[in-house]
Amino acid sequence: MGLFSKTKEGKVKVGDTLPDFKLQDQHGNWVEASQFIGKKALVVYFYPKDDTPGCTKEACSFRDSFEDFKDIGAEVIGISADDVESHLKFAKKHRLPFILLSDKGNHVRDEVFGVPKDMFGLLPGRVTYIINKEGVIVKVFSAMSGGNHHTEALEVLK
Repeated sequence: MGLFSKTKEGKVKVGDTLPDFKLQDQHGNWVEASQFIGKKALVVYFYPKDDTPGCTKEACSFRDSFEDFKDIGAEVIGISADDVESHLKFAKKHRLPFILLSDKGNHVRDEVFGVPKDMFGLLPGRVTYIINKEGVIVKVFSAMSGGNHHTEALEVLK
């Protein structure tokens, strides 16, 4: 089984409607997935941990392309199990202009989306979901290295 085929094991697949969930962002505000439906396309990416090399690379790539996402009317949302305070520190340190959501206990990751673990089953997986303005999942992709999801996400949304 290849690295990218693990995405097929998740609960949320291309063609599905974005499941609704509610989590706190890095500022302690509650964010519901449904608040974006009909208003913006979404890039929702799950990552293992704040301020680790691969996760920082991925977050900074989204940061560096953030204006491109804004220009096409898309919102970027990163989700990990780190708490609100960790997300705020991570966002400030790396000047991240997008939403980071705290999924303490990994309920949204595991139960709502069914994001597979990495290829060794040890770490939370790194999976990105592209959702159109109507709330339909149009692309799902996975990678362990981080850093390239922004390019593919932009191509899908343009």
